[in-house]
Amino acid sequence: MQLTVRKIEEKDWEVLPSWWQEWPEWTQPARDALPDNGLGGLIIEKGGIPVFAGFIYETNSKGVWLEWIISDPQYRLSDRQEALELLISSAEKVAIEKGFKYVLFIGKHNNLIDTFEKLGWHVDRTPSYELMKKIQ
Repeated sequence: MQLTVRKIEEKDWEVLPSWWQEWPEWTQPARDALPDNGLGGLIIEKGGIPVFAGFIYETNSKGVWLEWIISDPQYRLSDRQEALELLISSAEKVAIEKGFKYVLFIGKHNNLIDTFEKLGWHVDRTPSYELMKKIQ
């Protein structure tokens, strides 16, 4: 079976929360903190089964932010890396089609960082910190 890409749909919210719960170091973001209330992103599927997801924040600049990349923790087939690469390259294509020039990703997981670097992204290896405050 071939990997396919599509937009996140409402039905995916029957699966996505369980992925965050199963990854011990991850905290699920509030759905209303995600683009388009959790529908602004892409799903990678294999045989109609979701295996990876990522969210694309559009801005009023020429840049988008790709974030909250998550996968099915149980999915361990040999094409797992290929699925991740398809997610990233598909997000790039979506951004280009919408007229954006830059894509930003902030990450701390080595496999993700190494994959972005493999796909030609500039990686600044200087540590930085993610800061967030809920104001309401």
